[in-house]
Amino acid sequence: MSVPPHLPLPPTDRVRSPRTGWTRAHWEAVADRLLDAFLPYATPGLAQYRLPGRGSWSGVVLDGLEGFARSFLLAACRIAGAGGDVDAALVERYAAGLASGTDRDGGEAWPALTDCSQQMVEAASIAVALHETRPWLWDRLDTRVQERIVDWFSGFAGARTWDNNWRLFQVVSEQFLASVGAPHRRADIESGLDRIEDWYVADGWYTDGDGRNFDYYGGWALHLYPLLWSRMAAATEGTDGGRGEVYRQRLSAYLATYPHFFGGDGAPVHQGRSLSYRFAVLAPAWMGALADCTPLAPGLTRRLASGTLRHFVERGVPDERGLLPLGWYDTFLPASQPYSGPASPYWASKGFLGLLLPPNHPVWTETESPLPVEETDQCVALPAPGWLLHSTRHDGLVRLVNHGSDHQPPRGVGPDDPHYAAFAYSTATAPTSAPHARQRTRDNHLALLSPDGIPSSRRRIHPLSCADGQASSWHEAELPGHPGAFRIETVSLPHGPWEVRVHRAQAPPGASVRESGYAVAHRQPVHTATGPGWALARTADGLTSAVIALHGWDEDGASVALETHANAYGPHSATPSVTLTGRPEDAGAAGGLHASLIVLSRDAVDPRALRASVTAEVSGDTLLVRFLDGTVLRPRWAAPTEAGGR
Repeated sequence: MSVPPHLPLPPTDRVRSPRTGWTRAHWEAVADRLLDAFLPYATPGLAQYRLPGRGSWSGVVLDGLEGFARSFLLAACRIAGAGGDVDAALVERYAAGLASGTDRDGGEAWPALTDCSQQMVEAASIAVALHETRPWLWDRLDTRVQERIVDWFSGFAGARTWDNNWRLFQVVSEQFLASVGAPHRRADIESGLDRIEDWYVADGWYTDGDGRNFDYYGGWALHLYPLLWSRMAAATEGTDGGRGEVYRQRLSAYLATYPHFFGGDGAPVHQGRSLSYRFAVLAPAWMGALADCTPLAPGLTRRLASGTLRHFVERGVPDERGLLPLGWYDTFLPASQPYSGPASPYWASKGFLGLLLPPNHPVWTETESPLPVEETDQCVALPAPGWLLHSTRHDGLVRLVNHGSDHQPPRGVGPDDPHYAAFAYSTATAPTSAPHARQRTRDNHLALLSPDGIPSSRRRIHPLSCADGQASSWHEAELPGHPGAFRIETVSLPHGPWEVRVHRAQAPPGASVRESGYAVAHRQPVHTATGPGWALARTADGLTSAVIALHGWDEDGASVALETHANAYGPHSATPSVTLTGRPEDAGAAGGLHASLIVLSRDAVDPRALRASVTAEVSGDTLLVRFLDGTVLRPRWAAPTEAGGR
């Protein structure tokens, strides 16, 4: 792919950057294009940027504040990273916006900070940006403007935030007040930092609030803000009380496996919410370098970061207007949330934190080194979130097998979220997430089917194991028309580009059971094919998803579900599946055994050959899967005492 003509970039450097060709100058050029594109949408006083697109539930004024705050964070990286040696108009533009936004008698005043208000989120970006640009902006503001900014931020003191990553918005904002000698509540800062200790799991992993909310928020929020706070506290008070060292150790542990989330083409695994933030996934990698705690070689950090930014640029992000639409590549609203407005994607500004590193830093000067997926096939266990990451060097794909994240509320049961509830995600696919399609098509899902074809929903996940090339969990399936719920226990065993997925599933007598694979999508219609015990979908660019029945499925139960405008990767999508129709009555309560081979590959996939060469031997609950290369896989079922999960 090539760079779109509306985004001119400097020449590539294949000596220093043999993998991507990109240098710091490329990052500066993309940042400048994004900032320039905001100007046509500025209000007269420059306090708001009202971008085109679907508005959030917060209204046009808060959406405009979001545009100011998130672009200001990007501008701060550009200004501070250049030591203030940028066009003076950029500094003046945000100085004017700060003056207008905090003028209560003006026509562009930002809403006051109140409990759990969206402006709390945006205030944190403004606080970080003001701190990083202090010599060029804050220190040169009129005293009356400084006082108005302090007055606006003071709304945080004693205020209530949502009990998740929002606690950290209060932390950094009140630390900014402390840094400029303004009144603040030290108790708010300490209690916010204390609260995230309750969400720390292990190995560098946090869950975002109570529950099992594992996603990119762990990196772009729960690791990022504590270290930004530490950076702010150390710069102005000379100490962070020792907390910063704890945060650095945790980020180092997190980053040790983080490169495994990125494909050979630079794409990050598509999982979790707020994915329209895109490059924000780079924030923890840059923070590791900024805080001098990264285990990654400088050349690997840049290769990871430049590869991801280039991946999106080559696919039309930003668009021809220079804007980041709500979506992944193109506009795709089901990949966003109701709180997302047209400027929400500009949390992508966090992905430019590397510009705060000086041009002579090793991250910018050393030769790029390869990603893990570019070196060998990999299978990495992450027990804390309950994930396996398996990747294949020859096609650059990374697949995430999920037995630990569900985004269910801490108490009660919520709907299964397509960006959390699937058994697998990847760097080349997205889940079926449009509501009209979600009712009938669920990818990477073991579904019980009602007589009218409505699939069951997955309740809370209960991880059982994640180590030595296997991961397992159990959950309850809720089936429309049937009281109660039905237990499904699943073991995943990756092998090369494949995953053997085995289930012990309870179901009401006569119910059907369906196993689905990855949904693949493209701009052009997807090729599909089925045969005895197999189903396949292949995109025009050669990405293939297939499900091969190994045990417990009908020979004639294969199908491919076609959907339109249901997937972030393209308007045409297809999901292969195999089915067992009408479970026998005596198998329902005891739980039937079902095994499938799940395929996602850029290889030429021959499902007939796979079905003939991969065999399953079953005796009771014991199953052995044999491959032609001599590999034998055997699922390890949880002991009865483990049935409750954790």
